[in-house]
Amino acid sequence: MRMSWHDLLFAHAPVPVAALRAVVPAGLEVDTFDGVAWLAVVPFRMTRVGPRVLPPLPGLHAFPELNVRTYVTRDGKPGVWFFSLDAANRLAVWTARRFFHLPYFRAAMACRADGDGIAYASERTHAGAPAAAFRGRYRPVGDVFTTRRGDLDHWLTERYCLYAARPDGALRRVDIEHVPWPLQRAEADLEANTMAAAAGLPFPAVAPLLHFARRIDVVSGLPVVLA
Repeated sequence: MRMSWHDLLFAHAPVPVAALRAVVPAGLEVDTFDGVAWLAVVPFRMTRVGPRVLPPLPGLHAFPELNVRTYVTRDGKPGVWFFSLDAANRLAVWTARRFFHLPYFRAAMACRADGDGIAYASERTHAGAPAAAFRGRYRPVGDVFTTRRGDLDHWLTERYCLYAARPDGALRRVDIEHVPWPLQRAEADLEANTMAAAAGLPFPAVAPLLHFARRIDVVSGLPVVLA
C-alpha cells in the first residue's frame, strides 16, 4: 500500500503499564521509556490511499482517520499496537478489518484548515461499537525538527511497523517505510476526547505531550504472520 498522511497531531499521555498489559496480547511486550508506558490519540487525514500498483481511486483514496495507540515490541522490533482506528470511509474500514485484522470503525468526521491550524471533529457511527468522539482545534508552534535517537520524541514517533491479531489470535506484523518525521511542537484546545475511554483505557486529564506533522508519505508491506 501507499498513502500520504496530512495535518497529524500526536497527543501522548503516560499511562500505567498494568493498564496496557491487561489489553495487549501476551505475544507482545508493552514498550516503555524510562519505565513509563504511553498512550496516544492521533487525528489526521489521508490521501493517495491504495495499492502501490494502481492510481488513486476517486472517492476512495482520501478521508480523515483517528487512532488510539500504544507502543510494543516483538523480537526486539519496536512497533505500534492500535486499540481503535476510526475512519470516514466505509470501504477502507471494511478492507482494513477484513484483510489486515485492524480494529477500524466507521465515523462521521471533518477535518479543515482553521487559520494556521486544524479544526477536527469525529463521532463514531459504527453499529454495535462503543460511542467515541473527538472535537477540537490544534496547530503547530515552532520550527520543524527531526528527532534524535535516545530522546522521548524519537521513541514515541519513529516506529516502522504495526502489529495486529487475527481472530484466531495469531499475531501479524506490517512493516512501513517513510522519511524521519518532520515534527513541530503543537498546542491544542480539545473540546471532547473520549477515544481512549471507549477502549476502556485511561487518558490522564493532565495536558498531553503534543507534536504536529504537516505531511509524510508512507508505503507499507504485506502482513507477515509471526510464529
